[in-house]
Amino acid sequence: MGMSSCAHTHNDIDSIALRQWQAGKTVTAEALEAYGGVEKCFRAEPVPDGVWARMQGKTYKENPYIGRADLRHIRALHWDYDHRIHIGEMVCNAQIADCVVRILRQLYDARYPIQRMLLPDVYDADDETQMRDNNTSCFCYRVVSGSTTLSKHARGLAIDINTLYNPYYKDRKDGTRYIQPATAAEYCDRTKDFPYKIDRNDLCYRLFTQAGFEWGGNWTTCKDFQHFEY
Repeated sequence: MGMSSCAHTHNDIDSIALRQWQAGKTVTAEALEAYGGVEKCFRAEPVPDGVWARMQGKTYKENPYIGRADLRHIRALHWDYDHRIHIGEMVCNAQIADCVVRILRQLYDARYPIQRMLLPDVYDADDETQMRDNNTSCFCYRVVSGSTTLSKHARGLAIDINTLYNPYYKDRKDGTRYIQPATAAEYCDRTKDFPYKIDRNDLCYRLFTQAGFEWGGNWTTCKDFQHFEY
């Protein structure tokens, strides 16, 4: 009796997390069924008021290029490396929203591991902090690191996946290497094997590139293994 009432409570908590779409929460397969199935958990919608409010002054800053109507809020589920199901969310450009939902669903069906899928606003839109936490995200109104050029993220047209294990790096003329996140030096060696690693044999790589995205791991002047841009 004790066990079933415990399970019941756990499922109740899960179903609340699903109804309120609490990104970051783990849920059971049973709770998903009770909620209405996996199909109901993958969709793109206009950015809801609550999400829009959270974005202000963080990932969203007043600008002449992109507004609320250009963006979509994505709901998705994802598996982590320990085979748990998580609730995820992402904001991206309306142009790619349906395509991204489709890819995230294919990754979910294949149990492809993504550790975290939270809005960067959780990290006060600080890129270094969210990358160290291995967060996967898309929209953030910002310039390309070390420049004044608007990033593809500022238009919601670039997605960074499993960011700690798939870092950005650039070798400078003075022989030093600039790495983002700064804690990811060991993951710059792509001959090594480790969890969450993206390479050309990877399902994530295949799905995004087949859909017309460019992979930062193919760049020559720098490497950005986490980055897919449209």
